[in-house]
Amino acid sequence: MKGSKRYQKLSSSYSKETMFEVKDSLNKIKEMASAKFDETVEAAIKLDVDPKKADQMIRGSILLPHGSGKEKKVLAFAEGESQVKAEEAGADWVGSQDFVDKIEKGWLECDAIVAVPEMMPKIGKLGKVLGPRGLMPTPKNGTVTKDIGQAVKEIKQGKVNFKVDQGGNIQVPIGKASFKENDLYENFVDLIKKIWSLKPSSVGGQYLKGITLSSTMGPGLKIDINHVKKDIIVGS
Repeated sequence: MKGSKRYQKLSSSYSKETMFEVKDSLNKIKEMASAKFDETVEAAIKLDVDPKKADQMIRGSILLPHGSGKEKKVLAFAEGESQVKAEEAGADWVGSQDFVDKIEKGWLECDAIVAVPEMMPKIGKLGKVLGPRGLMPTPKNGTVTKDIGQAVKEIKQGKVNFKVDQGGNIQVPIGKASFKENDLYENFVDLIKKIWSLKPSSVGGQYLKGITLSSTMGPGLKIDINHVKKDIIVGS
């Protein structure tokens, strides 16, 4: 993609050293999004943290106010009354040991997995398969819960999970290029506020080191961190 003539043309439309304000960058991203499909707009956030330290492993989830634009297929591990609630909430698949067996045989058609706490002993052995794919249910992001119906609804409405990688980076979709600019902006604002709220007390200095916004097929635009801190974090 980065070697394509289209990508090079888009990249040459601005200086790589330009620091954009958020709304300006979103406007330009929408202008540049010319693929034959509705491109995803993504935020790449660099944090000044050491993920090897337990208290600096930044992870969480957020229900974007305007959704992510992606329709997610949800698997719910539940039985009895919880199974009924998951089905009523719109889960695409609901099961127990049957889906543990299917996943062990290679089935992974879902985009998200939720479970009631009672199911976790059965699911635990799937950690090596689900963990690397970000699908392992966990109480920290609300995917292990007694209120499984609500968990399914939130995912269907646009809830996204995020986790810092070993390099201190977080990548989160904030919508589609077809979204209104203000809807993308409000999704971005809520995401940044959420990540800022997770700042560990052991982290001094900058915390937010860098932010880049881009669409699936487009180049990244660097965001002015000072603007973000002044207008979004301090101004909130």
